Amino acid sequence: MKPSSLLSRRDFARRTVSALGLTLMGLELKSHAENTTRHRFLCCDYQGNKVAIIAADGSIEWEFTAQTPQDCWFLPSGNVLFCYSNGAKEVSREKQVVWEYKAPAQAQCHSCQPLPDGHVLVAECGMSRLIEAGPDGKVAKEIKVASQAKNMGHQFRGTRKTADGHYWVCLMDEKKIVELSSAGALLREIPVDGFPHAAIKLPDGHLLVTLGTAGKVIELDANLKIVWQLGENEAPGNPLRLPAGCQRLANGNTIVCNYLPGPFMGKQPQAFEVTRDKRVVWEFTDHARFKTVNQIYLLDISSAGEKGAVLR
Repeated sequence: MKPSSLLSRRDFARRTVSALGLTLMGLELKSHAENTTRHRFLCCDYQGNKVAIIAADGSIEWEFTAQTPQDCWFLPSGNVLFCYSNGAKEVSREKQVVWEYKAPAQAQCHSCQPLPDGHVLVAECGMSRLIEAGPDGKVAKEIKVASQAKNMGHQFRGTRKTADGHYWVCLMDEKKIVELSSAGALLREIPVDGFPHAAIKLPDGHLLVTLGTAGKVIELDANLKIVWQLGENEAPGNPLRLPAGCQRLANGNTIVCNYLPGPFMGKQPQAFEVTRDKRVVWEFTDHARFKTVNQIYLLDISSAGEKGAVLR
């Protein structure tokens, strides 16, 4: 392949370096992944203010500008659902907004989830509530959540509704995860040793949790015993700076988004796949076009649990 212009030369270099597992940031960072696994995926770039679909070859297949997007989903229609600083949107591949929920001005939206009934769950920091927005973009259900967080923007992070109608909420600054009934009653409090960003209920009843700046990912069994964990320096070449979003795959591997704050930005992979025995088999590194990848949704590999649920 012969580059024919300055722009194509840069693209040629980027693709060549990407294929070698390196990154274009002055210094070349060698990949620590053990094989040549590649993934196509959807992700949020919080500080980069965009949501994007990345092809298996590392090229950007689709992107959409959004103010500090925090959570994202690929829908059966091919549309993308995501939440941003002040609401949630569903956007088509033609970049048309086909649905939107606009939160109150004082709210900060850090989590969303499409629900089987067509509603969308949104967690609103500053409002101390979860809402389910209907097809008309209006609030169809509201669940108040008790929070003692001094920083209102740190009330919630990862929030999910499970098949039994229960809500799992990461109360980040309070270092705990709560399980709420469908009516919002407190069923359980689970204290954790860190600031939870994601809490994913697995088909066997376990809970997969990322602990933010504590630099850990843990898996708890039904008795809240740690049955698997990934420590700060246990993933080769991928020290945990701020593990945020995650996804459990059908083969038992875990995808971790390694949000890179402050001095760590631009210096290591932004996401990776790790096996149960803590081998890194895939990494994503693109500091030229992405800043802080905080959520990911794999599009080319099964991560289905019970009834086809995506485990993220």
